[in-house]
Amino acid sequence: MNDEERALRRQLATALLADLGRLTDALTADIRAHSPFYAAGRTVSHADLRTTCRRNVELALNDFGELPSSGRHIEAAATETGRLRAEQGVPLVTVLHAFRRGGRVIWQALADRMRDRPPAQQRMLGDIAGALWETIDRFSSAMADAYGITTVELQHREDSRRGALFEALLDGRGGDPAVAAAAATALGVPARDLYAVVVIAQDPASPAEPGPALEAAGLWSFWRPRAEVLAGLVRFGSATPEELTRTLRGVVRRAAGISPPFEELTGVDRGLRLAGRALATLSPGAGEVAALDDRLAHAALRADPEIAQRLVGRYLEGVLRSGAERAVLLDTLRVWLDEGCSASRTAERLYCHRNTVRGRVGRIAELTGWSAESGEARLGWALALRALGVSP
Repeated sequence: MNDEERALRRQLATALLADLGRLTDALTADIRAHSPFYAAGRTVSHADLRTTCRRNVELALNDFGELPSSGRHIEAAATETGRLRAEQGVPLVTVLHAFRRGGRVIWQALADRMRDRPPAQQRMLGDIAGALWETIDRFSSAMADAYGITTVELQHREDSRRGALFEALLDGRGGDPAVAAAAATALGVPARDLYAVVVIAQDPASPAEPGPALEAAGLWSFWRPRAEVLAGLVRFGSATPEELTRTLRGVVRRAAGISPPFEELTGVDRGLRLAGRALATLSPGAGEVAALDDRLAHAALRADPEIAQRLVGRYLEGVLRSGAERAVLLDTLRVWLDEGCSASRTAERLYCHRNTVRGRVGRIAELTGWSAESGEARLGWALALRALGVSP
């Protein structure tokens, strides 16, 4: 840039700064005419918009004309604007559009003042335009960078807040109405609806949380790692508990437990406890998914190992000591109970004769000392099989 162009830019900038109020009014009117967001004046008031426009136009002209800027650097102002608009939730595309409108208004004002200039200066119009838009681009870039950084910071802050409030629900603090209300707001869900808690056994090779797959099935969820499990809150919406179980079985490769449905966020801690009871009935590496209501007997026995051990001893000790017969007798007993104690149906499943089934059941009765016709024996055998991890 030669001295003549520098002098011209200084003259133009000084002239426009002398008319800063009118230029600011023209810019704010132009932005509002081309942006419904700013025209509404709700998120960004008209007074706020005008103040920002005046400051930014003043700095842009000072930068363009290389004039003193009262100690305020153009990048600092752009950064301040970017952070403010991000915090206000103004879309970035809307802010950038306003900056472009600002450049257009300033350029039109510069072009108007160039019309009466000598031909030699008018030939510099292209260079003048390039200098102005370089200033606007630098201003816009600094603003966009600050906007992006602020957006990340705000998201991180919001994610941390959501996580902390979810942890509060898991810890049982949802009984405080203020905590429950804050959690509902942060998570974006109603305090009353149909929910369940899911816990998934974790290890370093575990897949990512199943939120996307659940969302595709119409199930909202929020997940946080917790000790050795991944804990999730699931909102059913129009889906059913069966759909939740089915979807999880399609994507989860580790054992997962599901609580019974509950209707208030205040029940999250209880849901966590019951989902953990369901998970405890499964082998961690099995990749099974179990709803507690489908494994109540298993959960009850798991909760009291001493009782489970005594059940096994009282009802199956003779079979467990039968040596070579043990495996076939336990398998027959499992199928026989599963088939409603029908010898015919059991024989079909085991590919043997029904008299063979009757013989094996009789042998079990002999070894255990319980009559096969006894209701208590059948219940005891079923519970003992569950305690052994062999589900009828």
